[in-house]
Amino acid sequence: MEIRKHPLPPVEISRRHFSRSQRVIHVKAPSPKINQEQVQRVTQRAAASFSHTTLRVLSLLIEGDLSRLRSDYIADELGISPTTLRRRLRTDNISYQELLDQVRQYHCECQLEDRWVPGKTLAWRLGYAEVNSFYRAFKRWTGSSYSDMKLQFI
Repeated sequence: MEIRKHPLPPVEISRRHFSRSQRVIHVKAPSPKINQEQVQRVTQRAAASFSHTTLRVLSLLIEGDLSRLRSDYIADELGISPTTLRRRLRTDNISYQELLDQVRQYHCECQLEDRWVPGKTLAWRLGYAEVNSFYRAFKRWTGSSYSDMKLQFI
């Protein structure tokens, strides 16, 4: 039995010779959509003092549902590991928990500028599992209890 090999059609491979500098692709990462004044209000620091990663985390937290956002989800959205996220935030002298707390305070202030909201409702919107955790955070932010704040609204 004779095995016949079919010749493959000739393939023309053309190689262009590039210099090393021509092979480099320059890509600019998109800037996060975040307002400079909003960063200042949320963090009490200028936006220029933060890295690109921190600004993206802030953007996701401000626009996202705080009851569902956790650091591992944020890291996944940024395409990095949770450890890398912690390390990059640490270079800006801030942690994920601090950013989350600052964004929660910002959302709380915005909500209370419009109208009074029951503590349970506001705690749930801000992503607190326990209402008492929100009450303690509110006392830490303002120096007064949430029930004292309620008296000002009613």
